[in-house]
Amino acid sequence: MDIAENHVVRFISITKKKGVLYANFRVKGVKGGATYSSSISVDIAQAEVTAADPLETIIAECGRIAERMFEMKLQFEGLAMV
Repeated sequence: MDIAENHVVRFISITKKKGVLYANFRVKGVKGGATYSSSISVDIAQAEVTAADPLETIIAECGRIAERMFEMKLQFEGLAMV
């Protein structure tokens, strides 16, 4: 992959909202001449980890989910983006 067309998923923090723990990530990159930035929150229960697991394990598993979610096709106001 060309370094000019990349994305970086960076861990930001872990937050608790309504009794659920979320790992928060920020995604930045350049693709096809467009610069983008996005935030992704992953429920740690969906990553099959618990709060008792080491922080490195939680970040790694949630980061994998965040990366997969960012690879999805995006949709803006009824238009499917490829």
